[in-house]
Amino acid sequence: MSIITIVLGLLPGFAWLFFFLQEDAHQEPKRLILKTFLAGAAGAAFALIIQIFLNSTFGLLKFQSFIFLSFVILAFVEEAIKFLAAYWSIHKNPAFDEPVDAMIYMVVAALGFATVENLGAVSGGGSGGQLALLSNAFTTSTLRFVGATLLHALTSALVGYFWAIGIRKFMSKKYILYGLAFATLLHGFFNYLIISFEGSVIYSILFLIVIAFFVLGDFEKLKGRII
Repeated sequence: MSIITIVLGLLPGFAWLFFFLQEDAHQEPKRLILKTFLAGAAGAAFALIIQIFLNSTFGLLKFQSFIFLSFVILAFVEEAIKFLAAYWSIHKNPAFDEPVDAMIYMVVAALGFATVENLGAVSGGGSGGQLALLSNAFTTSTLRFVGATLLHALTSALVGYFWAIGIRKFMSKKYILYGLAFATLLHGFFNYLIISFEGSVIYSILFLIVIAFFVLGDFEKLKGRII
């Protein structure tokens, strides 16, 4: 993998990371952001192992006929691992002192997760010379910037919002489950759109724009509140 390809794999995650960190008026500790990002990245490896096992199981059970349900199950694996990465990184840290922090750190973990996926995607490359490989990597990076990378950030932000609501309601864990369920359904439906409308990304992008509208509203609801 060339340096340019690596940069193209890193760019979508870091671009969205910069954007979402602006949603927090109080700068978070850089070490904690790095820890959460790396935890999310490590989580991608665990998710891959679990998904390989599930895919083989789905094949044995002829589960492909229930394609949307299989998408939901695989999406839940990713959403749960991203949450666990963020929870492990910050839940006992004194810097975790505002409701909006739950959304911020969930996004950070998600972008660490997505960055590993992006590096894997751009390294696939396809066939052809160096120029063709770089062109394919650029196209993949661009599509993942407006697609899968943003999806990971938005669905995890929603989990973070429900996590924050649960904290405000006397540490109720059920809100985390609500958030995971909601994020999983959105994630599964996005993947279903990608497969159903292969060759056209307009529907999936419009879907993400709608989610983004609500997520940015959730950020505004939580800003300035103290846990």
